[in-house]
Amino acid sequence: MSIVIKFFVAPDHAAAAAVVERGPDRVFNTLTYGNFDVDEALIEWESILTGRSFDELVAADESEVVADPDGGPGPLLIAASRSLQDALAGADEPWVVEVSKQWIQKRAEDGEEFDQELAAEILGELADLVRTVGKREDRLYCWMA
Repeated sequence: MSIVIKFFVAPDHAAAAAVVERGPDRVFNTLTYGNFDVDEALIEWESILTGRSFDELVAADESEVVADPDGGPGPLLIAASRSLQDALAGADEPWVVEVSKQWIQKRAEDGEEFDQELAAEILGELADLVRTVGKREDRLYCWMA
């Protein structure tokens, strides 16, 4: 099964949820990837970037489901935590590379292989995307189908 993952920034949950059925492409600037466990990745990235433990972040339940219209296999929309968004916005290129290396190590511990260059590209592009937010209240969202 193939998973399409699209990250985008929207002004609020209502605006983000309005695109859940058809996807964010025609409304928001998107970054598109595929075939990795984005729920887990969001927590792992935040753990590495902030130094908080994976278990602590899971318990805090900071990434929130904004829309799950089918309650199952259909599209799903998640808002990344503010902590992750802020950490990405403050990450320079060397830190992005280091975080991507640590993330790949965590994936390898679970038997998954992930390309170093692609991991750094994903995190670097996400950091660039959230930097466009500035001081506004916009949030980083992840749409999956």
